[in-house]
Amino acid sequence: MGMSFDRYMRDMVQPMRDELTVLGIRELTTPEEVEEQFEAAKGTALVVVNSVCGCAAGQARPGVALALQNEVKPDHLFTVFAGQDKEATAKAREYFAPYPPSSPSIALLKDGELVHFIERHQVENRSAEEIAADLTDAFNRYCQ
Repeated sequence: MGMSFDRYMRDMVQPMRDELTVLGIRELTTPEEVEEQFEAAKGTALVVVNSVCGCAAGQARPGVALALQNEVKPDHLFTVFAGQDKEATAKAREYFAPYPPSSPSIALLKDGELVHFIERHQVENRSAEEIAADLTDAFNRYCQ
């Protein structure tokens, strides 16, 4: 067996990463990238904390995709991957206080301040369409 566990995991999660990056969402994989991009992101920024769980696949990522069809969208789109890019995810979560770590989760920042947050428990029991409606309401409120 020649494949390392890390390589195996990277190969397994790549399609989950691609579901967001194909939408134009920029993946941040290091704490330095998170800090640099968040600090430079004037206006609004959507941050998706991606994960391998079923609710990320069935509700969160599809909900984000639907929400980004809205006419009003955030100025910046970012994602970090919980459990994969651990340090980058920890750095991003510093911006989501007072909320505890949650994955998947979706944050909307305006000029670096958290203005809307969807925690895992708000993903688990809702459909992608309900999550998209929640996000589009937030986009319409904060991104104009």
